[in-house]
Amino acid sequence: MAIAHSLAPSSSAAARAARPKARRATLSRVVAGTGPATATGESARRLVAAFDPAIPLAYAVTPPSGWYTDPEFLQLELDRVFLRGWQAVGHIGQVKNPNDFFTGRLGNVEFVICRDANGELHAFHNVCRHHASLLACGSGQKTCFQCPYHGWTYGLDGILLKATRISGIKNFNKNDFGLIPIKVATWGPFVLVRFDDSSQNTVNDVVGDEWLGSASDLLSRSGIDTTSLPHICRREYTIECNWKVFCDNYLDGGYHVPYAHWALASGLQLQSYETSTYERVSIQRCESAPAEQEDIDRLGTKATYAFVYPNFMINRYGPWMDTNLAVPLDATRCKVVFDYFLDESLLDNHNFVDRSLKDSEQVQMEDIALCEGVQRGLESAAYSVGRYAPSVEMAMHHFHCLLHDNLSG
Repeated sequence: MAIAHSLAPSSSAAARAARPKARRATLSRVVAGTGPATATGESARRLVAAFDPAIPLAYAVTPPSGWYTDPEFLQLELDRVFLRGWQAVGHIGQVKNPNDFFTGRLGNVEFVICRDANGELHAFHNVCRHHASLLACGSGQKTCFQCPYHGWTYGLDGILLKATRISGIKNFNKNDFGLIPIKVATWGPFVLVRFDDSSQNTVNDVVGDEWLGSASDLLSRSGIDTTSLPHICRREYTIECNWKVFCDNYLDGGYHVPYAHWALASGLQLQSYETSTYERVSIQRCESAPAEQEDIDRLGTKATYAFVYPNFMINRYGPWMDTNLAVPLDATRCKVVFDYFLDESLLDNHNFVDRSLKDSEQVQMEDIALCEGVQRGLESAAYSVGRYAPSVEMAMHHFHCLLHDNLSG
């Protein structure tokens, strides 16, 4: 069910809201997800403790700037946030047919998603078991994965088919040298993986409950789980900001829209903005302004903006659905992947498609300028912490509380 927000003040909470001091740290040589949590720097642990999720929203201060600038803090996030639980990595159109595959990277984890000749979906670490070369790159179709280094060859089910020039090798069983599996599943049109559980038995209903919690049914009723919308295009942006800056911008309850997105604001009834939070999901809704009668309405009557912790955003409006995946590249850079889906009846309306994508691109350029400006401010000596606008920034605070819970656990 939705999580209620308490805004009641308390003297003890106000006292705890004292301004925390952010600390900088140097990059640790920790490999995320492979070593004990104690290997992460003391600086990162102090930064986690500097945010108090128990302070009521009206009294709370935002996380310190070090959350957005410290390399060791990002290593902790990779280990305790991204490499645990279900993560969205793509859409089913990328592995629609037998022998389709695509690759990706999250932190130090290289992975490949593929569909074998029998139509079964698989995910593996994209690393040859011989001398660690990457096996595949990009996306496309393959009947097998052959290592470009020494020719070791694997089936799309991960089995080692051929190990070249190993005559004389002792104590070697090729059955022990298949690709390392990653748990993979789908929910609606989305491909999900989890790096902390290699078991392969998954049921989509269970996946939906684990990934989305009690918001699963609501998102299904909003048409977000539909597989009937064809994929139109993908756009990728490398942004000079911490991945959380992009998420925070998404989660401010439309606060920035009238100031930064004038064209978009004219199509929305911003006074209708509403926000609900669930276990790992927040949902923002906004009614659209009436469109001109002769126009096809890009925004529809009501837009739904769903944020799935930690970094996946799903936007459903009119005949469109688009998704945004914010992938950390380093402490101050991220890649954001946009995928666009459209009602099949409008695929041949090229003017509408082009105009809609152009409008979306304008919003992205405006958001990128905002996010990069915020990152520069976070890195300045003038800023340590800020405050929340309690009437609109509930989802942002919810996001920060979830992060704190994972990072301090």
